[in-house]
Amino acid sequence: MRDLVDAFGGTVPVPTGETATSSLLAWLDDFSDGCWNFRGGAERPAAREPDLTPEGRALVLSAAEALGLVQVAKPLHQRYTHLIVLGGLARACLQRNSYAAALLAGGFVGRPEVAALGSFRPLTEPEQALLTEHGTAGGETEMDAMDAGVQRYLGLREPDDDESSLAPNPHLSWRIRTYRREGAPTVRVLAAPSGDPTRRANTADTQRYWAERLRLTPQDRVLVVTSAIYVPFQHADAIRTLGVPFGVEVDTVGVEADWSHEPTLHQPVTPGKYLQEIRSGIRSMRWLVAAVQEAKAPTTAPA
Repeated sequence: MRDLVDAFGGTVPVPTGETATSSLLAWLDDFSDGCWNFRGGAERPAAREPDLTPEGRALVLSAAEALGLVQVAKPLHQRYTHLIVLGGLARACLQRNSYAAALLAGGFVGRPEVAALGSFRPLTEPEQALLTEHGTAGGETEMDAMDAGVQRYLGLREPDDDESSLAPNPHLSWRIRTYRREGAPTVRVLAAPSGDPTRRANTADTQRYWAERLRLTPQDRVLVVTSAIYVPFQHADAIRTLGVPFGVEVDTVGVEADWSHEPTLHQPVTPGKYLQEIRSGIRSMRWLVAAVQEAKAPTTAPA
């Protein structure tokens, strides 16, 4: 991280005291906003790519690998009570469900219940074309893409239950499709209401909603499946939304960009995308530290 910051004209400070971690993350957040924020509030696919020298590109790729954004992370344990597959673009919905299915089929994670977490984000035309190419046409939202991935790779057909609540404000709607098979763990595909009625639900909203519906306890152990490039920020988010309030142990694994026997699911990752997600990791870790500090803060009884 120090080498990366140096290359972009900064010098990482060395804060001290009880707030050293918070101060360092705040500094990195501000610095990365000026250097590595290529989205400007837009969706990830719309982020611009920076103009880097060959040496700069090599440094970014080296830093991304050292920071855990490149290679597949193996599960820490051989048994989990819950496996969460995080949604994204249609390509990621299929690839992550494929990887989760491989973990389950190989017996690497036990027999956890499965939750595929999507949203009501409308699919773009290229995403719908990709689903058609993979024989899973007909979806309109990210949740539909997650459902298609679950059906395709876990060998499921029609859900046993399909619950939903369509609110006048679409950001407050929710839907859960539940699959049950004799002798197999329950599988749920869901989209959650947003914690902020002015925006679409994000991953933290969806994880929190899922955890509250299932009433997680400290006896649970959760494995999160995402893409390797997103592991740092989504692991921090999962600890903040699941580990801190519910006391569960959280592990996060990432799928490499070129993992899968289906080349059409491979997603090349550029240096700009790595820089953007290094920034995402910094911000999520900053929010996690704040959440832990808040949870540890003594409460004062009313007079």
